[in-house]
Amino acid sequence: MCGIVGHIGPKNSVDIVLEGLRRLEYRGYDSAGVSFIDEHDELQIYKKSGKLDNLKGLLEGKDFQARMCIGHTRWATHGEVNDTNSHPHMKDHISIVHNGIIENASLLRKELATGGYEFKSQTDSEVFLALLTRELAKKKSFKQAMLDSFALVEGNSAFVVLNKDVLEIMSIKKGAPLVCGINSVNSEAFISSDPYALAGMASQLYFPADNVLCHLSPKNKNLINFYDNKGNPSEDFMSKKQDMSVGPTDKGEFEHFMLKEIHEQPELIRSLTQFYFHGEGLESLLKAGEFVPSKFHMTACGTAYYAGLLIRDFLENYNKIPCSPELASEFRYRNPLLQKGESGLFISQSGETADTLAAQELCTENNIKTLSIVNVDGSTLFRNCNNNLLIRAGMEIGVASTKAFTQQALTGRLLSLALSKEVNEEASRVKLTAKFSLLAEKIDHLIARSEEIKDIAESIHNHKGFFYTGRGVYFPVALEGALKLKEIAYVHAEGYAAGELKHGPIAMIDEDMVNVALVGPELFEKTVSNIQEIKARKGVILSIGPKDHEELAELSDYYFGIDFDGLEELSPIYINVVNQLLAYYIAKYKGTDIDKPRNLAKSVTVE
Repeated sequence: MCGIVGHIGPKNSVDIVLEGLRRLEYRGYDSAGVSFIDEHDELQIYKKSGKLDNLKGLLEGKDFQARMCIGHTRWATHGEVNDTNSHPHMKDHISIVHNGIIENASLLRKELATGGYEFKSQTDSEVFLALLTRELAKKKSFKQAMLDSFALVEGNSAFVVLNKDVLEIMSIKKGAPLVCGINSVNSEAFISSDPYALAGMASQLYFPADNVLCHLSPKNKNLINFYDNKGNPSEDFMSKKQDMSVGPTDKGEFEHFMLKEIHEQPELIRSLTQFYFHGEGLESLLKAGEFVPSKFHMTACGTAYYAGLLIRDFLENYNKIPCSPELASEFRYRNPLLQKGESGLFISQSGETADTLAAQELCTENNIKTLSIVNVDGSTLFRNCNNNLLIRAGMEIGVASTKAFTQQALTGRLLSLALSKEVNEEASRVKLTAKFSLLAEKIDHLIARSEEIKDIAESIHNHKGFFYTGRGVYFPVALEGALKLKEIAYVHAEGYAAGELKHGPIAMIDEDMVNVALVGPELFEKTVSNIQEIKARKGVILSIGPKDHEELAELSDYYFGIDFDGLEELSPIYINVVNQLLAYYIAKYKGTDIDKPRNLAKSVTVE
């Protein structure tokens, strides 16, 4: 969600921070701002609601030579979207940026206001600024004031503070993403909420643990020092070389990142088995298969949750391990029964999803082993889990996830193979590799037929609502298909198990409602019967199902036939690519912002 970038060094810090913020635009935001110390040692602040270009407009024509800067892109939580509520917030000689939510902000705000602090914004973020101002007024050091202020706030947050009086940046976090970096050749230090912002700039990255104070100063021997919550030197962080490139920000020949990422799927699928069966991923796959739990508590949000429903089917059908899929936002609050011998399975693209991290923490507290299926190596989820399987999707820029869903589901299938111990059998590896390759080939053929899907989208894009239906293994992708359409086209869409329509939702069906019927070879007759029920009530039928099927073609107003042969359990992943392209083209005809849909963020780092 919100993005943070900070820099100290001999180069113009404002330019570097603006470039970092540009790279984080894909996460979703509604305002942007920077604060820096200029060549006259004055603390400056510029911020503006709207896109990053609005902020750049404020800075245009000004030749600042800043050597220290912090910046922020805000996704509003507390307080409406306006210039005042935008970050950074400044008081006297300090300015701050903040990601997360201060849960006890209302109580602290009243206390601070009674003590004489005059709040300028509606944000919870300014509460930390007020606390820090109060502690510094007691003649405490910058370090001690940071630690004492942070000890008073509740909830998951990351704070980055620029102090003009000491020419330093300090940061601290709990349950929110934060990464530091250095480029020792250029004597530069960086801080951000996302390592991607530092790609090509920092050569070494540091991922601090919760409650670790990060101290960026040109006076430090190593540019960055780390301290525990008592102020003592700390080594509670993970260090790794920066190996990320900035290439994914280029759309190439594609109009949108989402379309590019749909097209990337066949090659990613082909490379997944190579990585896990013949590359460095084999060790992690074997390790994940060593512990066979009595039950999986499978937890995720949004698209990752729907991928988890497919993974549940793999694990229950092939491994006979019970799986309890849970929405991460609900998992903790129903006091789940967590017992010895069970395992938590957590699915996330970013590895920074706040609700998923909280669910993982609960399992760890209850001595339950945890495993992640995640895209970002070094993310908080990756660091916190006992074992991890990387989905190898590469950078996903489009807010509406496409290739990550496919890679999550397929990585779950690889986990199933590992748990069955068949991963040790060459014949089993060869068979699954061939099936993955077949899926990639069939998706290539689907993409080549994009014009057919585009024509259907043009015909139906103005209808008032859409019901995606599927039975059995196709129900999860009915949910995912509807979510994609809601996310990027802003139309009413719901996913339903086809047999559930008559239990209420069928009351909504009329001549302006479209049924996107996902029809696989399994439960074919029953699914067709449900389509007949909608047809009888004048619903518009778009069937996506077995190719060259006369009955299905005659029943449907629109029919897109596909070849399921040989795919078996991977069929839902295949049919979902049609959903992705359909949502993309409907959104395009409706003229929405496909890569950056309104109100959404790529990584949801607050509950």
